[in-house]
Amino acid sequence: MARIYLREDDKIEGKIAYRKLLELLKEWGIGGATVLKSMMGYGTTKSFHYEGIEVLSYGLPVVIEFVDEEEKVMKVLENLSSKGLSFFITIERVSLWHSF
Repeated sequence: MARIYLREDDKIEGKIAYRKLLELLKEWGIGGATVLKSMMGYGTTKSFHYEGIEVLSYGLPVVIEFVDEEEKVMKVLENLSSKGLSFFITIERVSLWHSF
């Protein structure tokens, strides 16, 4: 499983980054991905990002999560790197449980 952390207002090639990344993941053969929007968080700037009444433009943390074979996940990371895209990304081994 891989998680890509970014902000909802980040852009890639003029497009909302999480939308562009989903398009790339689909193009690169990843079976599915989910975008998770948070309510609050902080990162490298140590500034809180949160959805509050006083906030006019958000910039909330967003996580894109996807699960696939290790080789496919690593290929995605290579592809992102070769495009010059740099995000905070975590990967971890998971066990897949099917429910039918």
